[in-house]
Amino acid sequence: MQKCMNWQAISFDWNRVRAFLATAEEGSFSAAARALGQTQPTLGRQVAALEDELGVTLFERVGRSLALTDAGVELIEHVRTMGEAASRISLTASGQSQAIEGRVRITASDVLSAYQLPPFLARLREIAPQLEIDVVAANDIRDLQRREADIAIRHVRPEQPDLIARLVKEATAHFYAARSYLERRGEPDSIESLTEHDFIGFGDPSRMIEHLRPLGITLSKDNFRLSSQSGVVAWEMVRHGLGLTVMSDDLGAATQEVERILPDMEPIVFPIWLTTHRELHTSRRIRLVFDELAAFLST
Repeated sequence: MQKCMNWQAISFDWNRVRAFLATAEEGSFSAAARALGQTQPTLGRQVAALEDELGVTLFERVGRSLALTDAGVELIEHVRTMGEAASRISLTASGQSQAIEGRVRITASDVLSAYQLPPFLARLREIAPQLEIDVVAANDIRDLQRREADIAIRHVRPEQPDLIARLVKEATAHFYAARSYLERRGEPDSIESLTEHDFIGFGDPSRMIEHLRPLGITLSKDNFRLSSQSGVVAWEMVRHGLGLTVMSDDLGAATQEVERILPDMEPIVFPIWLTTHRELHTSRRIRLVFDELAAFLST
């Protein structure tokens, strides 16, 4: 049975909500006003009216900049979802998404590019068939300010003030190994027993050793007889039973040949940031891809 909508509870003004979202993303009333093509006093009044309407304070002054209050932080993710939905509705209703064209470059790790982006790209092709998408599969951080890419998927938040960054998900990871490996070497039954196993390294094994040490996992280079700068190659080594490694649960669950080991272990949590430059506010093609990608990655 379809759930009834509480229409009486939906009473706020979307223009006020949009003013709040722009201010949160831009960091100031003046920058938000420029992005929306409004005057600063008008935008300030819209945010103040929303605060009065909701009965909360959304921003506080920190030096010359604005920071979200606890109430603002609680509200912002819901508002971002509304903004993405409003953008998609506007494009769909007008048929503009079908007419949007041009190139958008997305950079992400090779693992994410190879195993997780294809379903998104298939969906995007249905929405905007005239777009050209260039996927830059790279494990280093490409510079958006130098236009090496238009949109980046990262696990660290960029510090450059001219970039827009959105935390779309707190993802989880566990240890995985192929069934063929576990049949040959036995399944680890504790964190301590991991030291007896072969690991596949992504990139520099010494960095992986350092990342795992705070989890109580003490490994040495002897555990890493195989490694690769390519995450795709390293994951294929795992699939073929050459060792175990840490992998996101999204990919681990989607790979038939592997099993999660130590299933009761607390998950390793890592952020997924979606980042772009200020052209997000003026380029319809970047806005469309950014919003669709945010919705895809957050699920």
